[in-house]
Amino acid sequence: MENMYLFMLIAITVLAVADIVVGVSNDAINFLNSAIGSKAISLRTIMIVASLGIFIGAVFSSGMMEVARKGIFVPAMFSFEEIMYIFMAVMITDILLLDFFNTLGLPTSTTVSIVFNLLGAAVVMSLIKINAPDSTQTLADIGDYINTKKAVEIIRGIVMSVFIAFTVGAFVQWLSRLVFTFQYEKRIKNFGAFFGAFCLTAITYFIFLKGLKGSPYYNDLKGFIEGKEILIILGSFLLWLGVSFAFQTITKKSILLVVIAVGTFGLALAFSGNDLVNFIGVPMAAYHSYEAWIAGGMDSTMSMSILSKKMPAEPFLLFIAGAIMVLTLWFSKKAKTVAETELSLSRQGDTHEKFEPNMLSRGVVKGTTWLSNAISSIIPKSLQESMGKSFEKPDTAALTKDQSIDAPAFDMIRASVNLMVAGVLIAIATSMKLPLSTTYVTFMVAMGSSFADRAWGRESAVYRVAGVLNVIGGWFGTAFGAFMAAGIVVFLISWNPRVMTPILLLITGFLLVRNYLAHKESSNKTIDEDSLKATGSSSVQGVIHESASNIASVVKRGNTIYSNAIRGLAKQDTSLLKKNKKQVTKLSDEVDSLRDNIFYFIKNLDETSLRASSFYINILGYLQDMTQSLEYISKASHKHINNNHKNLKFSQIKELKEVNVALETLFNDTKNAFDSRSFEQIGGIIGRKKELFDLVTSKIVKQVARTRTEESSPKNTTLYFSLLLETKDLLSATMNLLEEYYASHDSSVEIATIPETEE
Repeated sequence: MENMYLFMLIAITVLAVADIVVGVSNDAINFLNSAIGSKAISLRTIMIVASLGIFIGAVFSSGMMEVARKGIFVPAMFSFEEIMYIFMAVMITDILLLDFFNTLGLPTSTTVSIVFNLLGAAVVMSLIKINAPDSTQTLADIGDYINTKKAVEIIRGIVMSVFIAFTVGAFVQWLSRLVFTFQYEKRIKNFGAFFGAFCLTAITYFIFLKGLKGSPYYNDLKGFIEGKEILIILGSFLLWLGVSFAFQTITKKSILLVVIAVGTFGLALAFSGNDLVNFIGVPMAAYHSYEAWIAGGMDSTMSMSILSKKMPAEPFLLFIAGAIMVLTLWFSKKAKTVAETELSLSRQGDTHEKFEPNMLSRGVVKGTTWLSNAISSIIPKSLQESMGKSFEKPDTAALTKDQSIDAPAFDMIRASVNLMVAGVLIAIATSMKLPLSTTYVTFMVAMGSSFADRAWGRESAVYRVAGVLNVIGGWFGTAFGAFMAAGIVVFLISWNPRVMTPILLLITGFLLVRNYLAHKESSNKTIDEDSLKATGSSSVQGVIHESASNIASVVKRGNTIYSNAIRGLAKQDTSLLKKNKKQVTKLSDEVDSLRDNIFYFIKNLDETSLRASSFYINILGYLQDMTQSLEYISKASHKHINNNHKNLKFSQIKELKEVNVALETLFNDTKNAFDSRSFEQIGGIIGRKKELFDLVTSKIVKQVARTRTEESSPKNTTLYFSLLLETKDLLSATMNLLEEYYASHDSSVEIATIPETEE
């Protein structure tokens, strides 16, 4: 059994490395997003500053490590064997839970994850001990094993951080925007030094109080800091005021650049200095337990009361952990995925919304709108108009959703407020000894500042609120999932440690590799060759040429979808029809995306280009008609076969294939004409319009005759008529599209395009 404990210790150590990777991937948003979102500093500079903060914080960490040893349970009540089972279960469930959230791209709290993993494993292990045959204890004695006060504090901290951080972030951002407006460049020259000094003072105070308090070196600074906080704040303000004036005078740049850089460093320092316990606290506690077990004569039943004592720091391990965290920050793709979630929810402009609205988000938006209207009815209109001018955005070219993603998500004012408010709130919570999660604070401050900045307008509010509610729900899900999963895993390990430990480790490895490969595949997806692209032209002839590739793509993919529907019906191939449904849904979504960009297309046109917008709207309408017909044909075919209805008759399949052949010729000729930009050929294709419609009509007439004499299946008859009628609609939309192009094309006109706007 001795080798089993060594195996467990090695496994816990390996899992710790992986846990650092997945933990940093999730928590990177805490200190990166304000800088990344504003794009005020280059990404390379941001990463270097954050790396320094992480590494310094990790090396100076250790004061928080006792949370893993005695913060959640009473170690004296457990034997070495039971402690190792608890730690093994915690590491397995913690890494899987964090990796799950990373794969979804949702930020969660590593603090809550580790705390409730420890709580769940300890509670189940306590129940096992209480229910042992030789035990005289009852369920009422579980309080002797568990530090319930800590768990209650964590839960209270979740609720408090969500409400306070959002409210304070919203108020400070509203006040800052009221002073500086969205055209802050002029006012920042006059008041920027004071604003910068104020922000930097708050961040400096945060670095001292929060970033260093958890370090073993804090005792050396304790006498200098405690009791002199006001002097430190005043001294910092005067120092940073001088630095701000000098920086703006010498460099002619905004002091907000320094605020964002120092704020990023401060949050990174605090994150690694205090949250490192979430990743290596358990492994270090397991290592100290193993050392005590060896020194105690290798008695697996010995009490682990030694964990209640203060343990020495392991500088070498902290150094390695810091290095792993920095490498993860630079190379983790999942960190970027999690970061994208917060940026999309806080983006000032339009973007591709990640979350679908739900009943709760709609209710919140309606309630907030009602409250806003009620408050507006009380405030004088003159005051409303005066304040409203501060929130007027400068006139710029309307950006599409794709272009908006490449632009800054918000300006430097909001980035500075995010970093300052998050730092101050965490510092205050630390001074009051409140368990406030850095993830909760930074995320909710960012959401509050977005709300105050009117980034959540009528167009996006339900999506953004739904996203925030999803993330908050995920935080509570983390607590519940961690508790339950760790409890189940520790039960399985204690049931048969020699068998279950290797099995659980293999399952963990498999899930991590599978999630990594799935995320890598989704991240590396390139734009399909046949995917539709928005046009940037400002003339009819330009739109004709630029959108030709879209038309060629639609008819090519439409040809495949129609043919697969007929082939799937003939062969009764459910899998082919199911795949076909996905293909047509994808095509329909791409056409809808093009329609979403109509606003931006028209907004950027000059007055002489209105005919281009009319033409573009018409062709998009015809494309949508085509995809709707294809979608109906595909779904009706799949539904018929999936419900196990009678197969179509041989004569019906034969007739559908005749129609399919005619459509294939039509679509292939159309594709060739648009691929080669030989729009003159369209006239010949349109000339076959009557022939194609007559073909479909003749099939409908034949089916009417069959229905009166020999047809006995209502489902077959309904499906067959539906397919033919939708085919007519598909032909109508296609011919209308071709006629629009044929009537509008003029080869003698030079193509005009919209000039690219300067970034």
